[in-house]
Amino acid sequence: MSVFTAAADQSLCVPLPVLGKDVTVPLVTGGEVTYAALDYAASAPALQRVWDDVAAYAPYYGSVHRGAGYLSQLSTDLFENSRATVAEFLGCRAGDQVIFTRSTTDSLNLLAAVVPADCQVFVYETEHHASLLPWRDARVTYLNAPRTPAQAVETLERALADREPYGPALVCVTGASNVTGELWPVKELAAAAHAHGARIVLDAAQLAPHHPVDIAELDVDWVAFSGHKLYAPFGSGVLAGRADWLQEAEPYLAGGGASRKVARRTDGGVDVEWHSTAARHEAGSPNVIGVYSIASACKALTEAGFDNLVAREQFLVDAVRTGLAEVPEVKVLSLFGDDAPRVGVISFVVEGWNSSHFAAALSAEYGIGVRDGLFCAHPLVRTLLGSDPQEVGECGAPEAEPGERSLNAIRVSFGAGTPDEHIERFVRAVKELVCEGAQWKYRTEDGRCVPDRGAAQL
Repeated sequence: MSVFTAAADQSLCVPLPVLGKDVTVPLVTGGEVTYAALDYAASAPALQRVWDDVAAYAPYYGSVHRGAGYLSQLSTDLFENSRATVAEFLGCRAGDQVIFTRSTTDSLNLLAAVVPADCQVFVYETEHHASLLPWRDARVTYLNAPRTPAQAVETLERALADREPYGPALVCVTGASNVTGELWPVKELAAAAHAHGARIVLDAAQLAPHHPVDIAELDVDWVAFSGHKLYAPFGSGVLAGRADWLQEAEPYLAGGGASRKVARRTDGGVDVEWHSTAARHEAGSPNVIGVYSIASACKALTEAGFDNLVAREQFLVDAVRTGLAEVPEVKVLSLFGDDAPRVGVISFVVEGWNSSHFAAALSAEYGIGVRDGLFCAHPLVRTLLGSDPQEVGECGAPEAEPGERSLNAIRVSFGAGTPDEHIERFVRAVKELVCEGAQWKYRTEDGRCVPDRGAAQL
């Protein structure tokens, strides 16, 4: 019986149209099947609405802020209107700036480049590397992984209370884990940060595609996210929030667009007056199509209604967790426990299986795309697996052979575009692989587990 048969409201099971929903892929066992894209946490498929909007604009493409011609003016209006759309989507306050970047990683590196020289940064070891690693020029305190939301707040409060001297401080925290999908107590962490005179930046890469993010309501100072996780094409991101540190620092990139005036000095040098607006950190010709695609995605998600999107996704989360719970060999990874609220991101390991082998079999034999590895969150995955921090293991490059243990996990992730059938196929595939084993032989090639094309079917 379908896991969706008992749904009280079948209207929850209508996904938003996305690109690639009808793509078929070959199976190693023969034939083809519609591809089940269950790796949304890495990159979500673009919404059809976004692609249509971009295609409609493409003939009118022009360089922004640079020309007097009609297409340049049209593109400039589109670019700045997109900025306003993103600001509205994020609930930005008066005076907040929206800066367009390449990705969440780029956004957080930009912020790391503008923090005051004596800033102290507090970051949990549970963060994605995009949040964990950029703070190379600051004094960084790495906080141990909490095991409850309350412990997360307590850990931060103790660390902030102990800091000395009391200069500028910044807290960096995720909104939803890219490994477990669990929601973090962002509003409570923001209150704790501000009570101790610190600021806070929210990594919303995994939160914004699944839940509304309101800067003013959460009371965070900055938000960062990526377009390619928000159902938009690659190559665009956002950093939005307080303007003062951004205005006071040197531009993240020096060049055209960031400068208002440039003049030669009598001594042969150059005097530069930088913009005080978002343009200060948007040097060069911006990714107009990427920016417009983010704005289009923001509109599409808002119009679809986050209440409906959250309800449908929660139904999918429950279906996956229920299905995995029926397989004793499967262990779902969690920081905060089974009852913790989460988005559509679930990581697990399977007893007796190398995670890369399991993921390869899902792809080759069932047409299901998931991810295996350490998910660019090495300290967190090692903590969840109870492994020594020094144990060998690389993100996406397991060293164990098929069947051998590896320091990796499997991640299934989904969202607004996921059809019911993809979830049903995934749950069925997990059960069949665990109970019956793989139908094909696999080998390691260039660090990846792949079907052995020269081997006979098992």
